Amino acid sequence: MTLKKIRLFRCLCFAAILKAILLFAGSALAGPPLICHAFEIGQAKSLPLASRSWNLSGSENYDTRNLAKDTLEILVPDTPVLVRMETLRRATLYARKDTVAAKELLARLHARATAAQSAGHPDALAWFDAGYLVETYKQWIGVNLPHMTEGLRMDPNPATGTDGYAMIKKAIGLRGADPQMEFAAALITLSGPRDEHAQHAQKALAGAKTDSLLAQNLATHFIGPKDLTVSETLAKNSTTK
Repeated sequence: MTLKKIRLFRCLCFAAILKAILLFAGSALAGPPLICHAFEIGQAKSLPLASRSWNLSGSENYDTRNLAKDTLEILVPDTPVLVRMETLRRATLYARKDTVAAKELLARLHARATAAQSAGHPDALAWFDAGYLVETYKQWIGVNLPHMTEGLRMDPNPATGTDGYAMIKKAIGLRGADPQMEFAAALITLSGPRDEHAQHAQKALAGAKTDSLLAQNLATHFIGPKDLTVSETLAKNSTTK
C-alpha cells in the first residue's frame, strides 16, 4: 500500500468513527450517561461498589459519613482522569442516599479548587473534579427518571444552579491537551451544544490512538458492542502502518 493510500485510509477510518460518535449524540445511551455505564479503569483503586451497574445493589455496607474523606484520598494528583470519573460516579450513587454527605463532598471539592485559585496556583484537576461532580449530581440527585428512580429518595440537588461544564472547560484550558478530559466533556455535552460536543469528541478520539483504556471507554460509551468499536477500528488501522 502506498503512503498516499495509507494516509487516505487513516483519514477515512477517523472520519467514520467520528461520524458514528456524532450521530450517537442525537440518541444517547438510555439513562444519564455519567451514571448508567461504569467506566473501565483496569485495576485502579476507587470507592468500593458491589455492582458496576447504574444503581447500588443493596448489598453495600459503605458508611457514607466517610464519603468526602475517602473520595479525596483517591483524587490525588497522579490519579488518571478516567479513574476520577468512575470514582465520582460511584460517589454520586452513595451521595443520593445521604444529603449531608452529598453536600460535604461537593463543598470540599469546590473549596479545594477555589483555594488553589486564590493562592495563585490554579489546579486543573481540582476544577475538573468539582465540575464533573456537579454535572454527575445533576443527572442523578433530585431527578425523577422513569423506570430508574422509582422508590428512590428525591432530595434537593446541592449542585442546582452551578455550571459544572464551565469548570471542566476551565480545567481543560489549564491542563492543555488531555483526551480523557475531552471524553468527559463530550459525555456532558451529548445533548448540546452540538458544536462543542463535536470538538470534544474529536479531541478524545484523536487521543485514543495512543490510549487504549480511553479507546475502550469510547467504544462502550459511544458506539456500543454491536458495532465495530473504536478500539477495534484503531487496532485495524494500526496494522496497516
